[in-house]
Amino acid sequence: DDDVLAFWDISPQAPKHFLVIPKKHIPGPSSVTEADEQLIGKLIRVGGDIAREQGVEDDYRIIFNNGSKAGQVVFHIHMHILGGKGKPWPI
Repeated sequence: DDDVLAFWDISPQAPKHFLVIPKKHIPGPSSVTEADEQLIGKLIRVGGDIAREQGVEDDYRIIFNNGSKAGQVVFHIHMHILGGKGKPWPI
């Protein structure tokens, strides 16, 4: 839609692995401001909607990486949704 975009991850780490990103540029989670709260909430809602559409509504993780030491390689905030593993996730 006008605010967010979702697409499949090019290097999936789970049977269902997609990203949800805002169209507004935000470098990463530590750059989210009070003005971004509604947009970030929308990311989470859209991710849940897509997980439901993909049949993994009860079996997915939401991951945000913040900074290169945490594995962030694209410095535009993005939310990973990983689902469909069918077993408990490691911590």
